[in-house]
Amino acid sequence: MWEKLSIAFALFLIFEGMLPFLSPGFWRRMMLEMSNKSDNSIRIMGLLSMLAGLFLLYIFK
Repeated sequence: MWEKLSIAFALFLIFEGMLPFLSPGFWRRMMLEMSNKSDNSIRIMGLLSMLAGLFLLYIFK
């Protein structure tokens, strides 16, 4: 189980690092826009992201 969790975390880090590596200007603008969002908006985006991840896990599993 820990091995799979470690692999999942490593993949997460790879995917998280792709956008700033490939397009730092876009990433910077996106972060500036996110800093202007309300806490509720950020929470909703986080919830939608988690639900999308759960949905993908359900489909692939």
